Amino acid sequence: MAEETKPDGGSAPAPPPRSKDEVALELMKFVAVTTGYGKGGSGAGYGTPKAAKSPEEQADALLELFEKCRSVINRQP
Repeated sequence: MAEETKPDGGSAPAPPPRSKDEVALELMKFVAVTTGYGKGGSGAGYGTPKAAKSPEEQADALLELFEKCRSVINRQP
């Protein structure tokens, strides 16, 4: 693996490998922010508006999304 080169000519150490849970968390954050997942209302401008979710419902929805992301990341090719 090639090392990154800094603008001053030196090389930076490669970042440590990320765990599968960290990757799943990043995927979950991307999906949640992009679609408004867990916030209630219509996601990404589709469908009919829904009643706003309580904080507990939002947390449950995000935990469910995280578990889905973990299962996708942990699938073997």
